[in-house]
Amino acid sequence: QVQLVESGGGLVQAGGSLRLSCAASGSIFSINSMGWYRQAPGKQRDLVARITSGGITNYADSVKGRFTISRDNAKNTVYLQMNSLKPEDTAVYYCNLENFRASLKFEYWGQGTQVTVSS
Repeated sequence: QVQLVESGGGLVQAGGSLRLSCAASGSIFSINSMGWYRQAPGKQRDLVARITSGGITNYADSVKGRFTISRDNAKNTVYLQMNSLKPEDTAVYYCNLENFRASLKFEYWGQGTQVTVSS
């Protein structure tokens, strides 16, 4: 089992910055992927950014150039640095971890942290 604990959400004005953190504990496989998703009211949960255990990243087009995902493998922690925030970035942000072993994938979610960007 894996536990994910998020922190760093809050209220910020447009143009501001926030840094989200997600600490993972439990059974974390050597091959894994950690990421951030977000869900605004009435909308589906969408990928924001992901990073593999090997350091490969991918981003949603809407955040490229503004958000940066990184990880500290020694601490099993993933970060999301969010700059130049816009009101449309307002959502609940969820941390996600995918464990891979052979052909199997095990997926885990954090409880979510609210990010609100005021105009």
